[in-house]
Amino acid sequence: MKRRTKIWLGVLIGLVLLVGVGWGALEATMHQPSPAAARAARSAVKTDYGLAFKAKHPAGAGVLFYPGALVAPASYSIWAKRLAASGTSVYIVRFPLNLAVLRGSQADRVLAETTGPVVIGGHSLGGVMAARYAKAHQTKRLAGVFFLASYADQKGRLTKRGLPVLAVTADHDQVLNWSAYRKAKTNLPQATQYVELVGNHAGFGSYGKQRGDGQSPVSDGAQQRAVAQTLRRWLKTQVNR
Repeated sequence: MKRRTKIWLGVLIGLVLLVGVGWGALEATMHQPSPAAARAARSAVKTDYGLAFKAKHPAGAGVLFYPGALVAPASYSIWAKRLAASGTSVYIVRFPLNLAVLRGSQADRVLAETTGPVVIGGHSLGGVMAARYAKAHQTKRLAGVFFLASYADQKGRLTKRGLPVLAVTADHDQVLNWSAYRKAKTNLPQATQYVELVGNHAGFGSYGKQRGDGQSPVSDGAQQRAVAQTLRRWLKTQVNR
């Protein structure tokens, strides 16, 4: 074997090993659904874009949801199932490597396969990307924007978008960048509705503990119920009027 061939073969093997190690490290940091969330996910329809929790008798806008970074879509199944049971269909999007930043336009696929108005929102990084989508797309099907432990950055500025906005945080959240969150309020309409729940960052989904997060004084189930109730109330009073 020629020396140059040996060198290139060595480089190729090294790259394969590097990618393998990198993928293994990334996979190890991904958040998987709790057993309760996994059970709730069984009621969803698996689609090309993610999970669809379809209401039997849908009323008003549906919910199009972007998960947080490295969080599996099924992790949000508990509150999604609750909303669907009350008449609101929920569509949870799946992203490459569970990172919304890699395909922020994924909502296009949901809109192409569904009908009627939807509100778009997300958890953590997912909320940032959802706001960017709402700003960039003027479709009349978008009826509102919501954030779970998240905010709109400059690229997702919604002050002139003319949509109802909901921003939900948790009092024991130690993952959210609170300084950035407070500064980003200038990117939201003055009529934005702000709600603070009892709980932490990971409690907006159901995937166990998250590094650096605060200890929640309530159970995971309690925060899941609060998330569903908050979204249901906002949809009823601000969106589906």
